[in-house]
Amino acid sequence: MRDTMLRGLVCNDAARFTAISGRALCEAARATHNLSRVCTAALGRTLLVTCMMGAELKNEKDRLTAIIKGGGPAGNIVCTAGNSGAVKGYIENPQVELPLGPDGKLDVSMAVGWFGELTVVRDLGMKEPYVGRCDMASGEIAEDFARYFAISEQQPSLVYLGVRVDPHTGEVHAGGGLLIQPLPQCPEEALDELQARAEGIKALAGMLDEGTELSAALAKLFDGLNWRITAESEPAYRCDCDRPRLEKALISLGKEELTDMIDKEHGAELTCHFCNAKYSFSEEDLRKLLREATEDKETIE
Repeated sequence: MRDTMLRGLVCNDAARFTAISGRALCEAARATHNLSRVCTAALGRTLLVTCMMGAELKNEKDRLTAIIKGGGPAGNIVCTAGNSGAVKGYIENPQVELPLGPDGKLDVSMAVGWFGELTVVRDLGMKEPYVGRCDMASGEIAEDFARYFAISEQQPSLVYLGVRVDPHTGEVHAGGGLLIQPLPQCPEEALDELQARAEGIKALAGMLDEGTELSAALAKLFDGLNWRITAESEPAYRCDCDRPRLEKALISLGKEELTDMIDKEHGAELTCHFCNAKYSFSEEDLRKLLREATEDKETIE
């Protein structure tokens, strides 16, 4: 079953929704970063919600980045998405594993922590990006993003995120997410109806795990709510790193640091945090970049 992202309207167009079925993208992240089971769930949930939020960006070059600093042993989580459905991310300590929680489930909250903050950066091509942040709510990811929407964007939201992981192999069986937000002038009865469905929505990942298509799952969850799909896309874990981009990053370090790398290391090897691709730069490569950095500085001066 291919990954799918659906956007639409529900409750007679009183609220908007974005839903995602992302088993393959979560599995790609697990394989890329060699994630433990609990880190697969934590990073997977963050990838799913970042992908859903990114879908609302208007322009192709716009980017949305979510940064979770919860203070837990898994470390920071960083995910980035555009409006095409492509998403990438990493978790600082990918092999951290913890005992199951009191409910017998992966203890994502304990791994992520809830003592720090969640930051969302929207780079819309302006001089400065829009940055919103709030304190963590629980480390469960969905609750933290619901808190972010309420506090930083003054947007009440229903957020569900679920990643099902094989208890033995760690492979991802299912990944699902649903984001519902009332539109202006949404009637009170529609809000009440959506809130009443909150518990039922938690069945989404289980339905996907059983092989139910995303649209069919939504039909069950939204039964009687008069809903419709307005857009469909195929999300994927995809990194857009390349050598020219890393060359620019090296140039931005400046003359002094590049010179230090040439004199002491006689080269450099950079690893992309998002896909683990390695880029090697010889001493001559660095000397060329140093000349470019010097020329750029002279041009500015």
